[in-house]
Amino acid sequence: MLNIDIISVLPELLKSPLEHSILKRGIDKKLFSINLIDLRMYGKGKHKQVDDYQFGGGSGMVMQIEPIFNCISHLKEKRNYDEVIFLSPDGEIFDQKTANKISLYNNIILLCGHYKGIDERVRKHLITKEISIGDFVLTGGELPALIVADAVCRLIPGVLGNEESALTDSFQDNLVAPPVYSRPAEFMGWKVPDILLSGNLKEIDKWREEQSIKRTNQKRPNIDY
Repeated sequence: MLNIDIISVLPELLKSPLEHSILKRGIDKKLFSINLIDLRMYGKGKHKQVDDYQFGGGSGMVMQIEPIFNCISHLKEKRNYDEVIFLSPDGEIFDQKTANKISLYNNIILLCGHYKGIDERVRKHLITKEISIGDFVLTGGELPALIVADAVCRLIPGVLGNEESALTDSFQDNLVAPPVYSRPAEFMGWKVPDILLSGNLKEIDKWREEQSIKRTNQKRPNIDY
């Protein structure tokens, strides 16, 4: 079973998505676990400080190495981790291939950054992988952590009502998904393609593959398939 430990200075931001929909059902069915760790529990002094001014001057506070080191060390006393992942704008771009790989792990840590960044020694000595969800900056790593957790956990067998659904998602075979339709078959003169109403599953599969290729070429021509 995959266990995800998310380290954050604002764990309250993460709670709501874990209490609804597919993530909640997967947790309730014990198909995976997601634990929220408050980094301030490992902070220093009366105010549980986890940040300080950066050496050399400059604007913005920096997350200190000591609380992060103590937190990760404590977690490692309980289990072995396949990856300790830092959510960072300059990390490796997260994609479906990475989600597939992580879904096969047993234990991972997701470290959420904040402020100006984290002490570089954390990245050099404690982190095994850095992930970015895009070339932009957010106020913290909580939203990226949730995106990674959602993308990974939905791939675990038993999480989705129909396991085949995940296998036909966009990017699973380096193609975007084909168009989908539902009832009614005609609405305001807009009709569902006849092939989808034919009942010929072989031809429908062929049509869907052709549409995936067409859409990929139109929408994401940078993808090799």
